[in-house]
Amino acid sequence: MGIAKPISLQDASWLQSLTGLFVKPARLQIAALCVRYGKAGPEILLVSSRGTGRWILPKGWPEKDMPAFKTAVVEAFEEAGVEGQADMRPLGSFRSFKGLNDGLRLRTNVLVFKIRVEKQHKTFPEIGQRKCVWVPWEKALDMLDEKPVRRFLLRHRDDLT
Repeated sequence: MGIAKPISLQDASWLQSLTGLFVKPARLQIAALCVRYGKAGPEILLVSSRGTGRWILPKGWPEKDMPAFKTAVVEAFEEAGVEGQADMRPLGSFRSFKGLNDGLRLRTNVLVFKIRVEKQHKTFPEIGQRKCVWVPWEKALDMLDEKPVRRFLLRHRDDLT
């Protein structure tokens, strides 16, 4: 019977390469924090998710050859028919999960861009697939299902004005 020889780090490189199969990096999504100003103060746009009907911010995958802030504008229009001016720099980010149709969930890092809404169209690409609602900041906190989005709004309340 032989004596067990310790495995060196070089010998274990095959094991380290397998970790990529189990831990996938977070995917990037782009969100639009759509803000309009009413008589009672700033209001935030929430849209319902298509699958579960949860209240979320409009968001989607980055568009090829398009700056991220413009992707936020596209997502806001497609999901809620809004148009406006987006800040070129993200307001911040949060971590989330994206549920896929097959039941899988992907970790995501979500960059959030503030959009000052100028107009909301009556028709838009995802009309009938989502509900849209304008709510004051405090009500948005109650309606949002995801804790990371609520924490994001708490951190950025002063950025809404």
